[in-house]
Amino acid sequence: MGNSIKPHIETAQKTGACQLSKMGISEFPPELKRLTKNLRTLDLSENKLAELPNDIGSFTMLKNMSLNSNRLAAIPETIGQLKKLESLSLNSNRLLSLPQSFNQLNNLRSITVNNNFLKEFPAQLGGLKNLDSLDLSHNKITVVPDGVKHLNVVEINLNENQVSTLSEAIAECPRLKVLRVEENCLELSAFTPRILKNSQISLLAIEGNLFEQKSFHNLDGYEQYMDRYTATKKKFA
Repeated sequence: MGNSIKPHIETAQKTGACQLSKMGISEFPPELKRLTKNLRTLDLSENKLAELPNDIGSFTMLKNMSLNSNRLAAIPETIGQLKKLESLSLNSNRLLSLPQSFNQLNNLRSITVNNNFLKEFPAQLGGLKNLDSLDLSHNKITVVPDGVKHLNVVEINLNENQVSTLSEAIAECPRLKVLRVEENCLELSAFTPRILKNSQISLLAIEGNLFEQKSFHNLDGYEQYMDRYTATKKKFA
């Protein structure tokens, strides 16, 4: 493996970007540690990584990291040291939870953790002021807790989970425009007047839950929700 990645390391020393996807890598390459001061983009997708080293936090210049389609069951708490990280992709791994230190990633704009085994909604993301997009689709989350109100995201994707409880505190999310909860276990009563009338949500994706779509149209607050939906469509037409 060392020889095969050598040219990639040499290129990354010049460009700040290292592309190591689909290379059969089973351990975090020690050669990467030469790049801790200048690596801005790292792609280790579609490999066989089972863990990240604790010193992943030493890559302090990282802005974009993709670890999709590996065998990661956990992420070390030291990832919270990556203060410049803007985009993190962890799709198709074996993650059961996310580290508490994610609340330190103040520049994070996008995080995708779809197709994992998360059981709890990651409320620790609540303090991240720059986070725009959160993709948690295809996990095993059952509850969206009150702590969701602290999220500053524009879009949350919870499609294909096991969500049966949706806190109406989600109406307090200051920037939330898009909420995707397709293919879950939600009753019609989950969509309270507070959510439909008082939230900023202008797109609710709700198909595949425990009610008929047409019954959603009769809910108290549906008209106010549709006003926002229509205004948004006109804005981008």
